[in-house]
Amino acid sequence: MSVTYVGSGPYCYANSLAMILGGEAPSPAVIEVLTGSPYGLQLIGGRLPLFDAFGWDPEIGLDAAIGLLGWECERVDGGTVAVALDRLRRACQDGPVLAGPLELGLLSYQPGSGKAVGADHYVVVLEVGDDTVLVHDPQGYPYATLPVGIFGEAWRGELISYLERPFRMRYGFTRREQVSSEEALRRSLPAGLAWLAGRADVEVPPGTLGQAEAAERTAELVEEGLDPEIRMLWQAFAVRVGARRLNDLAACLSHLGLDAGAAVAAEQARIVGGLQGPLVSGDDVALAVGLRRLAPTYERLRAVLRGEVLALHR
Repeated sequence: MSVTYVGSGPYCYANSLAMILGGEAPSPAVIEVLTGSPYGLQLIGGRLPLFDAFGWDPEIGLDAAIGLLGWECERVDGGTVAVALDRLRRACQDGPVLAGPLELGLLSYQPGSGKAVGADHYVVVLEVGDDTVLVHDPQGYPYATLPVGIFGEAWRGELISYLERPFRMRYGFTRREQVSSEEALRRSLPAGLAWLAGRADVEVPPGTLGQAEAAERTAELVEEGLDPEIRMLWQAFAVRVGARRLNDLAACLSHLGLDAGAAVAAEQARIVGGLQGPLVSGDDVALAVGLRRLAPTYERLRAVLRGEVLALHR
């Protein structure tokens, strides 16, 4: 049995989209599942392990969730910082704007900021003045302000690996179809299965591994001596967001009556969440054991879910 988690957590793009859609938005948990993020584990470039699907990134996920929910929007990026800020200023006159990815380390209202670290983040921009930008930051900062110049540098996102062009924003959200949360989740299942199977149509850095291979190799990296930067990222972000994604996936699958798939996802959530204690205490033996327990669950989830999805269409 899985219990829905309610509390803070790094769901920046899901929470930002929920704010943009307002009263017509499903829960951030549903949005996160619709992005496809819970369906896997990837070891990017053979070095960076993240609890999201092989080849997945938030930009792919946001576009998927917006479309599945029956919405469309304008998505623009590029140009100089001055052009981008003017574009953002004009867009905000018609309503809030979803901006990102931005560099989290440069958002000056966040404690410890001031250095770009390659941490991606999304915010809702409410207003751009001559000197300041007003945002709702889902990290826990409503109506936060920061200087225009600093916002522009954060928005450039130079160290964010999947950002091809700077200054990306989404605005002008309109409904093209009324889609319930349940129907959107049902429509997302084929994509989820494709992520679990390992999509061949996404570009990944050389050496990137997915699913069981990623879990096994990450266990080996732990035994060889985990990079301190990776350990810090896992402690602060990766494990807790991974466990939450899987717990939300379990709840969504259960809501659709896909109880076998939900049970596997709930098991995955418990395994991933259970990595946090050993990770912080330095018990690398337990950390590697947990990762190896996780490895076979991805294929098990794919097989079980595939059978349940086929049954839905009979």
